[in-house]
Amino acid sequence: MAVDSSKIKQLREETGAPVMDCKRALEDSDGDLVEAKRKLRDRGAALAEKKAGRVAAQGIVDSYIHGGGRIGVLVEVNCETDFVARNDDFRRLVHDIAMQIAATDPRSIGTEEGASTDSTENELPLLRQAFIRDEKRTIQDLVHEGVGKLGENIVIRRFARYELGS
Repeated sequence: MAVDSSKIKQLREETGAPVMDCKRALEDSDGDLVEAKRKLRDRGAALAEKKAGRVAAQGIVDSYIHGGGRIGVLVEVNCETDFVARNDDFRRLVHDIAMQIAATDPRSIGTEEGASTDSTENELPLLRQAFIRDEKRTIQDLVHEGVGKLGENIVIRRFARYELGS
């Protein structure tokens, strides 16, 4: 099926995925944008799984200060190359993760050995939490989307959250 270029452009703007991936997803979903987004999300998850064993030794440390200086977060997120570490999409992802940590105060990342899977909603590991800006996606979904968009393994390495009086 031939796909209208305006739909490809719209899907690319909404997801940030490469043009050819958007075109393929739209072709596979007969032009349905919702289904195409799901296909891109699934592709990102599959790509993340494939790249998970690759070394992610580059990256950035980002900070986020909230509430007039009452809450502060430092987070280290790694990728494979310094080229991606300087990419605006990667920096935006890391900043969103820092904001999530400030808002939810997670106890762990969720990649640790023996991480509890039966946590209450307030104790969910960071990767299993619903994203504060879009409750339909988890932080793990955001990371997978970043892997799909940037083509490199992305790992949340560590974080520290500080709050006055706690």
